[in-house]
Amino acid sequence: MKLLVKHLAASALIGLMSASAMAETVGPNGETATLSANVTVPEESVEAIRAANYKAALLWHDQSDFVNAVSAGAKDEFERLGIEVVATTSAGFDAAKQRSDIETTMAKQPNIILSLPLDPVTSAAAFKEARDSGVSLVFLSNLPAGYEHPRDYAAIVTDDLFQMGKQAADALAGAMGGKGTVGWIYHDADYYVTNQRDNAFKTTIENDYPEMSIVAEQGISDPARAEEIANAMLLKNPDLGGIYVTWAGPAEGVLAALRANGNKTTKIVTLDLSEPVALDMVRGGNVAAIVADEAYELGRAMAAAGALRLAGQEVPSFVAAPAITVTADTVAEGWKKSLNIDPPASVSSAN
Repeated sequence: MKLLVKHLAASALIGLMSASAMAETVGPNGETATLSANVTVPEESVEAIRAANYKAALLWHDQSDFVNAVSAGAKDEFERLGIEVVATTSAGFDAAKQRSDIETTMAKQPNIILSLPLDPVTSAAAFKEARDSGVSLVFLSNLPAGYEHPRDYAAIVTDDLFQMGKQAADALAGAMGGKGTVGWIYHDADYYVTNQRDNAFKTTIENDYPEMSIVAEQGISDPARAEEIANAMLLKNPDLGGIYVTWAGPAEGVLAALRANGNKTTKIVTLDLSEPVALDMVRGGNVAAIVADEAYELGRAMAAAGALRLAGQEVPSFVAAPAITVTADTVAEGWKKSLNIDPPASVSSAN
């Protein structure tokens, strides 16, 4: 999903180093996060927004359960505000296609655009016409290069990145009884979303769990290499008590490595919902927990931010939606809270 988006420029990580010490989520340029629950359109403003007959477009990077949930949250909020959604597109992780989607959609004269910019440099040019036309731009996780708040966009909305990593560490510690050795498989790219999540896990283990130690570290950029990386890690550390994996795609490869080795004891924690990973979890396998974002809430907050800007109200530059820990006992509630849908039938029937 969004983790495969082309990474931000390395300069976006300037605020990241200090963020680890502050133990809180920060934006790509070090912005302080505002909780999404605090970004709401008050009832007294709804009538005026409805009367304006605004239009909105959802120009996404790809199609997935995650994107569907973000869209659902946005569409429900737009419906409440009387804002018509005139276009919904998917760029298939193609920056050129995204630019074409923007150009085509501008003919429909949207007042609000919600989007995840695929590449900081090309997106800066792609969104220029919309920006210069006064469209209220709300970005999911990424930011076009050189764009400044509030001049160029209404807000960036993303997950509570530090809490996602921290909750993963807490869940793994709970599964391991607070002691033992850990492997840390992190995203090997300069991308502030995954970097903060990964580092929050490491920081929490090191600071909060003195009887646990990270004895193996390996970066990953290609999810297809996850099984190979896990095999090498287990060869050198056969008694690993747990492994953190940066997101669910590569976690599937790590799980395959454990199964191939007949390993039923090493616990896995990862981020973002996945049917194969969740299926192992509910069957009592290696997966101890999955930490997810509230994707539906991301969409609601994006829509609210776009409308607030049009209403002339102040909008925080960087907004974060809550993280949730999903376990075998809470998989149904977690799936619904995160993606606004029921879990896959295979997961529900196995629980």
